[in-house]
Amino acid sequence: MAKRNVQVILKQDVDTLGVSGDVVKVRPGYARNFLIPRGLGVIASRENVKQIEHEKHLALQRLEKKRQEAEELAKAFKGLELHVAKEVADPMEGKLFGSVTVSDVMEALERRGFGHVQRRAIVMPEDAIKLTGSYEVVIRLDAGVEVPVKLEVKTAA
Repeated sequence: MAKRNVQVILKQDVDTLGVSGDVVKVRPGYARNFLIPRGLGVIASRENVKQIEHEKHLALQRLEKKRQEAEELAKAFKGLELHVAKEVADPMEGKLFGSVTVSDVMEALERRGFGHVQRRAIVMPEDAIKLTGSYEVVIRLDAGVEVPVKLEVKTAA
């Protein structure tokens, strides 16, 4: 007796199968015992397909709205230059005591009125900056929008 595969619409991403919204063919036991009870998928019926398509459409609208908001916020970051002052161990080489980290960049952003930026949104050019000079820091906003910001590391006098 041949077992037929059933079509399932994934409601969430499943590593070995696909992403949310995909229609995949799986064995009936896998669907019945794993995917459906965990809320990872539903049987592909006409009503379910229409509902998933509608949810995809709404999700795309929300994503587009987030992208537009992020691009508006990115305009505020254009031309922004941050300054961080640190003590210098070797003035000739510009070597710092310690280093400039994400926390220092966050403090500089807060001083300029951008306190809402999250720590994980700041991408440093290196793990930690240990010399004075100019650097470019990237700030990742929602919906994949990234904004480069100039960072000046100077000596504290």
